Order: sequence, then C-alpha cells, then structure tokens
Amino acid sequence: MLTALAGTYGDRADAVSVAGRTASYEQLLGAARAVAADIAGAPAFAVTATASLETVAAAVGGLLAGVPFVPLPPDAGPAERTHILRDSGAVETTVDFARRRSGAPAPAPAAPGDDPALILYTSGTTGPPKGVVLTAAALAADLDALAAAWQWTAEDTLVHGLPLFHVHGLVLGVLGALRTGSRLVHTGRPTPQAYAAAGGSLYFGVPTVWSRIAAEPTAAAALSGARLLVSGSAALPAPVFRDIERLTGHRPVERYGMTETLITLSGRAGGEVRPGTVGTPLPGIRTRIAAEPGADIGELQLTGPTLFAGYLGRPEATAAAYTEDGWFRTGDIAAIDPADGVHRIVGRASIDMIKSGGYRIGAGEIENALLDHPRVAEAAVVGVPDTDLGQRIVAFVVAEGVTGAELTDFVATHLSAHKRPREVRFVPSIPRNAMGKPQKKLLLTADGRDAATADRASS
Repeated sequence: MLTALAGTYGDRADAVSVAGRTASYEQLLGAARAVAADIAGAPAFAVTATASLETVAAAVGGLLAGVPFVPLPPDAGPAERTHILRDSGAVETTVDFARRRSGAPAPAPAAPGDDPALILYTSGTTGPPKGVVLTAAALAADLDALAAAWQWTAEDTLVHGLPLFHVHGLVLGVLGALRTGSRLVHTGRPTPQAYAAAGGSLYFGVPTVWSRIAAEPTAAAALSGARLLVSGSAALPAPVFRDIERLTGHRPVERYGMTETLITLSGRAGGEVRPGTVGTPLPGIRTRIAAEPGADIGELQLTGPTLFAGYLGRPEATAAAYTEDGWFRTGDIAAIDPADGVHRIVGRASIDMIKSGGYRIGAGEIENALLDHPRVAEAAVVGVPDTDLGQRIVAFVVAEGVTGAELTDFVATHLSAHKRPREVRFVPSIPRNAMGKPQKKLLLTADGRDAATADRASS
C-alpha cells in the first residue's frame, strides 16, 4: 500500500521528518522490518503513538507483517490504556528506530486487502471507547480519492503537527505521504512558528491550529507560498477562514470524515471553496440526508469503499450503526446545496440539533454568527430543556466588553429571530479534545453552570 517504500519515487535522505529527526525511505523500511519481525503472529500490537519516527515505523511495520496496529494515545490514563489493550488483545510493543533489519527490496505494490490494518479507539456518548477496525483496502481507497481531490503528488511537501493516534494525523498525515510519495515534515507540535519554518506546499491543521496561525500574521504570511491549506476534524469558524485567506492568500479547503468512515467529503484544489462547507463526496462515496418532512437539514448517511469493517467484538453496535438498507449513520446533521451538491455540517445529532419552538436549528450556524462578533473569541451553543420551547438555545462564550443581550441582538441581525440565544453564559474557556472539538457536555455539568456567568436574554 505504501508505494513510496516500494521504490516508486526513489530514495530521499529527508523523506520523513518528525520533530526534527529525519529518515530516508530505506532507513524507515529497515526500522519497520524490525518491528514486523517482532510482532509476527500477534493478533494485534500497540505502541504509544508519540510524535516520533518510532510511531511511523510501527505503522509501517504493522502493514508489512499484516498485524493490526493499535496506536495508544500518549495522554491516555491507566484505565483507558488498560481497556484498549484488553479489548484489542494487542501486544504492547516498543520501537527502537536505530535497530533495523535488512532484506530484499519491498515488493511491488499489490492490491490492498480486506484484512484489518488499524484499530483506532473512539469514544462514544456512553461506555468505554470502541475499537474501529480499518482495512488496508479502505485506507488505500480514501488516500487515492484525497490525492485526486487535492492534486496531491510526490512533488509536494506535506507539513503538519497533528497527533499520530487519529485518522487525521496518522492515516492522512503519515500513510498518505507514504502512498503519494510526498515528503513529510511533522513539526512535533503544531505551532505557528513551526509551520512557518517548514516550507511546505501542503499543510494540514485543525481549527485550533489555524486560529493560532491567524493570530500570528508573520507566521501566516510565510504560508503564502504553499499550494493548499486543509482544515478538518471540526468546523473551521468563518472568521478564522477569512483571516487565513487575508493573511496567506489561500482559502482553506475543509473536509469531513469520521474514524468509522475515513474522509468522505472535501473541497477540491483549484475549485470554489466557501466557508462553512465541506465540499462534495469523494469518488465512490454516496450521501443522503435523512430529514423530517419539510426540513432541509437532517442526519447525514453515506456508503462507499472507505467505511470501517466494524467495531471490534461488538456486532450489535456495528449493526446499529447502519440503516436497514445498509447506509452508515454518521450522527451528524447536514444540509446539501441543491444547486451544486456542496455539503454543510450543522453539528452532531446528539447535541447540536436543537428543537426549539417547533423549529429544528443547527448549533453550528449560531456559533459562526457569534464568532463574527469582534468581542467573541470562542463560542459553543447547546439546547437545554425548556417547558415552553422544548429546548432553549444557550450560548457559552469567551468574550470581553459585551453583554449577553448585545450578543443575542447581534445573532438576530445575522440569522432568523428564532435562532437567537435565549441565554448567554460567559466562561473562561471552551473545553476541547485533542483535535480541537468542543466538549459541550462538559459545559452542561453542574460545575460548568456554577463556573459560568449567566446572562439570560429576553425572550
């Protein structure tokens, strides 16, 4: 699957650079062969997925050996770590990149198979994390589709600093480079200064990364020579989109996916890119919206070759993830522009679809409206139970020098009046996970309410 390691693009002394350490394809392949020898015959193997050449060698070694790789989050607590190891049956392994094995040249690329290649653990709304089984065939289908969408070739230098235990950083950001032959520069940490110094043509980031780059005009200007900027893992706020465009001259391409589906929607290199949208389906992907009669938004459902092989050891959960006619339920609320098929993600069905006063309202568009206010740094919108409205719209904001009533009026001038927040709660920060996604349920805990300054808006 990793055509770069088959000699397709020759060898490069600086093919892969992670946190300042550099390796050629030959060196990476030697280290990966040593990993493959260590794990041969294991049902699965786990490595603490730090930002390192060792993690890259582990991912490649698993593919060489045909043994599923289970990347362990470096910050996982003891209970989570124990659960992942027990649930996956993985043998925990350490990697010594200096220890290498020689051997025959890597074989010519063959068609990737349906055997498990990765097991990535993803948290749901309840219960312990579930193991998402991804095959090499699904990975290859996704990376080839993205290479076409982004015009991603061996002439590129990919730069990112994303975690190597998620789809974004590991699959796209490592395996994607090794399949397309592009040089990879992983910055260790995704700081504006590191991105600016990397000299890439293709950059990956999450909204938090792009927001920090936008706050550093000098660093942002250094990205003007890039070919394409890609944002994912969460919605990119419209103000950040506009700041990046102003400072770099590039309109960031947004894409959409899940651990279970890999990347399924994306804007195109050289195509029209609009803030707040995630493009159109990649080749082989079909989508549909399951909406109530008369509604223009509903659950996004999809099918295609990039879907996972199931939740490890959980056939009931796997079955529940699909409709009766075999479409995957994303749990995300979306709308499709009938004119050009461009998709817009409104939010998660479990928390971002608000039913208030008979209206179905997506939290995402209210958040973008709030972020357009110059005094608002962060915003997260939820629906809370209300005896009159069913749910009332509550906005958690990080802001100074503005009142809740002013923000409510501001939203009402941007959106329909029924979409204005009924209550604004000022908080010092919005809790986020490692990929920058807001953790809204933490805001709704009793402690979160006590810590927030409430400013109830007029109804």
